[in-house]
Amino acid sequence: MNAKLKKTKAELVENIYESTNIEKKEIAVIVDEFLLQLKNGLAHGETIELRGFGTLLPRLRKWRAVARNPKNGEKASMKAHYTAVFRAGKDLKEEMLKLEVGEEK
Repeated sequence: MNAKLKKTKAELVENIYESTNIEKKEIAVIVDEFLLQLKNGLAHGETIELRGFGTLLPRLRKWRAVARNPKNGEKASMKAHYTAVFRAGKDLKEEMLKLEVGEEK
């Protein structure tokens, strides 16, 4: 596995450009619009299924009387709210199983 564990949106655009030769500006617009559609769908409570990749869905986090602020450790209550959850599809799960496990850092 590559030592770099992050990939930026700009790097994704570059990779798509190299494999398609579509103009980078057009690719960037499409990627931005794709992400906007995902965000808008989730914000409206929709589940987004990307066959062969996975599913994005809004999930309700319940109200908690006692929670901890990770920045300062103070106790606080947390109201119910939605969060985005990703559930990997079968094909992606199979690809992830092929990753080699390295030493922990």
